[in-house]
Amino acid sequence: MVRAGLTAERVTVAGAELADEIGLDQVTMARVARRLGVKDASLYGHVRNLEDLRGRIALLAADEKTTAIAEATAGLARKDALVAYANAWRRYAREHPGRYTATQVPSRIDPELAAKATGPRRAVELTYGMLRGYGLAEPDLTDAVRLLRSTFHGYVSLEAADGFGADRSPQHSWERALDALHVLLENWPPAPEGDPR
Repeated sequence: MVRAGLTAERVTVAGAELADEIGLDQVTMARVARRLGVKDASLYGHVRNLEDLRGRIALLAADEKTTAIAEATAGLARKDALVAYANAWRRYAREHPGRYTATQVPSRIDPELAAKATGPRRAVELTYGMLRGYGLAEPDLTDAVRLLRSTFHGYVSLEAADGFGADRSPQHSWERALDALHVLLENWPPAPEGDPR
C-alpha cells in the first residue's frame, strides 16, 4: 500500500537533497526512507529501485541546471553568453554537488521518463544556440560542445576535489580559461579535408 502524500517527486527530491549532503554514491533507499519518515518498502510504490531513483535525480538536476543556464544567458551572445553559461554551470555544480554528479554518471533512466524530460533536450538546444553565435556549424558544433563540456566538467570536478594546489586563485584561472575559450571559438580551425561527420 502506498503511503498518503508520498509521491515519486517527493522521493526524488529527498534523494537529491541527500545526494547534495552526503554524496550520490552514499544515497540508499533506506536513507531516503529514513529522511521521509517511512519504511523502505513504502518507496517502492513510487520508484522501482535505487537505479531508478538515481535516474530520476539526474533528470531533476538536468532540468534545474538547464533552467539556471537559460536564465543566466537570456538575451546574451558570444562571450557574454559563454561566460554566463559557464558561471551558471559552475555555480550549480558547487551548490548541488550530488545532483550535479547524477547528471554526469550514466544510469538506466526509464525510457518513458526520459522521453518526457525537457532538461537534457533543452540543454542541447541552449548549448548549440550559444555556439551558433560564434558562426559554428556541424561537425564543428559537436566538437565545440564536447570541448566545453569536458572543460567545465573537468574544472568543477578538480575544484570540488581541491585539485588546484598552486597559489593562484582558481577564480582567476577560471576567468582566464573562459577568455581562452572565447578566443578559440572566435578562431575555430577549419576541419581538415575529408573530416568525417
